[in-house]
Parts: sequence; C-alpha cells; structure tokens
Amino acid sequence: MKKPISILFTIPNFITAGSGRVMMNIVQRLDRELFEPAVCVSKKGGKMDQEVESLGIPFIEAPFTIPAKPYLTLPSRAVQAAKPFLPYNFDIWHSWHYIDDYTEPIIARMAKAKGWVYTKKNMSWNSNAWLLRSLLATWIGVDNTDMQDVFFNRFGLKKKTRYIPHGIPTDQFSPDVSPSLGLRTKLGISTDAVVVGCVANLTIRKAQHILLEAISKIPGVYLVLIGKTLESEYAERLEQMRRDLHVEDRTFILGYVEDVPAFLVEIDIFVLPTWNRGSKEGCPVALVEAMSSGRACIATDIPGSRDIIEHGKSGYIVPAEDVDALTERLRVLNEDVNLRQGFGKAARERIKQQFSIEKEVKNYELLYQEICKSGQR
Repeated sequence: MKKPISILFTIPNFITAGSGRVMMNIVQRLDRELFEPAVCVSKKGGKMDQEVESLGIPFIEAPFTIPAKPYLTLPSRAVQAAKPFLPYNFDIWHSWHYIDDYTEPIIARMAKAKGWVYTKKNMSWNSNAWLLRSLLATWIGVDNTDMQDVFFNRFGLKKKTRYIPHGIPTDQFSPDVSPSLGLRTKLGISTDAVVVGCVANLTIRKAQHILLEAISKIPGVYLVLIGKTLESEYAERLEQMRRDLHVEDRTFILGYVEDVPAFLVEIDIFVLPTWNRGSKEGCPVALVEAMSSGRACIATDIPGSRDIIEHGKSGYIVPAEDVDALTERLRVLNEDVNLRQGFGKAARERIKQQFSIEKEVKNYELLYQEICKSGQR
C-alpha cells in the first residue's frame, strides 16, 4: 500500500488566529488513508489546542519562521530552525500564516519538504516580501479571483496559483438550525417584523455606520449587529449614531455572540457593508455562513464578496459606501417576502454547490496529490 502523503499545517497560534477554524476544518476532514496531517504552532495555549490533540496527530510547538536579517546568516539559522521538523519527513508544508514572511519556505526546504504551499487570505500586497514569498512557493491557494488578477498575473506566479475559496460545514449553517438564542423575544421584536443582521467585528473598515444610516431611512425595520469591538472609538461612534438618528428602539449592538448559526436563523436579511478603503477581505466567511443559512444577503462590491453572490440571483451587490444604493436594496427586500425567500433558497444552493467545506477539502487534496505526482515527492 502506498504511503500516505504527510502534510504539516502551520499557523502562529490558536489564540487569536481567526483562520484557525478554517484551517482545522480542512485538517479534520482529510482522507486519512491518503494523507497524514500534522499541525505546528509557534505558541500553544489556544482554545483549539485540545481539538488538535484529540485527532491523535502530531502537534508541534516550534518556530517555523525566523527574522530574515541579517541576510548573511539566514541559511545557517534556517538549518537550525528546520531541525525539529526533520524527524517527521514531511512531504508538504501548508502555511496559514497571514503575513509576508519568506523564511518559512526556506526552513521547509531545509527540513527536506518536497513542496511548500501557502493560502493567500487577504488583500495585502505592499512589500517585495510578498513577491519573494510567492516565488518560493510551490503552489498558492488564493481566496478570491481578484488576487489572481491583481497580485499573481505575472511571470513566475500565474501558473502556480489556484482559486480555492473557503468552504463551510453547510449542515452547521442551515435554515433548519434551532433559533435557540431567542433574540426576538429578548429584544422585544415581533415575529413578523423584518430583522437585518450583520456579523462582523466593530471596526471602521466593516462600515457598520453605513448600514446603520441606511436602516434609519426604512421605518419599521430592525437591525442587530454582533461582533467583537476592535476599535472602541468606532463602537462609541455607532452608539452615538443610534441616538442621533433616533433608532435606539430598533437597532441593537450585542457584541460577541458565540452561536452564530442560531443568530442567523433569527434574521431575515444579512448585510456585509465592508468598504474598499483599507479593506483586507479575502473570502468573507460570514457572508458564506449567512447564505448557507438561507438568508437573503447584500454585500458591497469588493474582492471576495463579488465572487460569492450572484447579483440579482442569490443576493445583491451594491457599491461600497453608497448609503442610497444600500437603502434601496433593503427597501426592496423588506417589501417583498417572496424575493427574500427566493434569494435565501438560491443562496443556500450556491453555497452547497460551490462553497462547502467538502469542496474546499477536495480541492486541496487534489492539489497535494498533484504536487507529489509532479516528481517533487
């Protein structure tokens, strides 16, 4: 029997890394007859550590990147950094690091890995280090099609990229999930009222203020925002807007809510109003989750979101920072329950077909096998 392909997945930690869940969704579902996964973090102590350990796979705590400078000693330092990995004889390294580090592929080569892959998760590209990181990669998984056109449409990179958007477990994000949070009852919202929701950290680039202003123009519609506060001044601005717009009785900012699937089934319309300025969206998972939950969705015309929604079929795409355009689309959905339901069903079907976790895992499995078949194993 042919030996399974051994793959090391690297991520800084499971303490603050939001992409840790995305990575673990793949690790957990790999065909264990064909692949032997392992995970490395620079620092243990995250809430998903036990989840990794429960899989019975190697869980390594070791630095997998080093400072690039001084350049003269980089090769010798890379050799030292590779030593903890040599006994495992990994075939492939798959990096989920989010920054422009290029020492990891060097360390991987020193550890005798046959291929080094990284997933490009955001729209950052403001240094030569990103270019070097990409040139040193065997393959690059990109989260949206804009990345291919803007970053990798050049000699030496174009042929080594593959569009592999994030997938989610559609059984967990489903219209059939129980509304166990009971938000409508707790917030005093009637069952027949239209509720708009947004799942995003409170930061100005998520542009919840645009959504709040749009809601203020549509009487009778409720808004519920959930997400961690990343910018306290911005959170205070949103609270002040609620007062200034006189919508305190129908807009709510709840902070972090752990049970997102239960939240999504209690809303009617999901909006992701991210703006273009400084936006780092790669593949907005919150939008995918809302569509999988059968919600009618509106998102702004930015990288990632425009790959997910088919405008006019499975939702609406509106210009970023355009309050009037967002207001108009919200009005249409507020007034037409059949359209909302139709968008929700089409959205659910699109996610099941194109953005399921099973599809993402299969795409990466094929990529790993391709690397090994190309003679690099």
